[in-house]
Amino acid sequence: MALQFIGIDPNTGDDESPTVWVDQEKQELVLQGWKPAPELEAECAEFTIPGHAVGIPEHEAVIRIPARMVPMIREACDAVERADVR
Repeated sequence: MALQFIGIDPNTGDDESPTVWVDQEKQELVLQGWKPAPELEAECAEFTIPGHAVGIPEHEAVIRIPARMVPMIREACDAVERADVR
């Protein structure tokens, strides 16, 4: 795996570190965030989207990322697009 570090929450402390990376080989964003409160996760699991099953599959997770990290997520999106050689 060729991870490219993009950034970490600028307000991070010793115990919290929402982070953004790009997996250059798979051309994917990799995000580390906060676990949602049970109420938020339940609300996401109950959300209905046409053509999709209700719930959160075992192999997926809901995470929270602070809005102040949007510039890092944009940078990661740009990095993935630049690496797209398909």
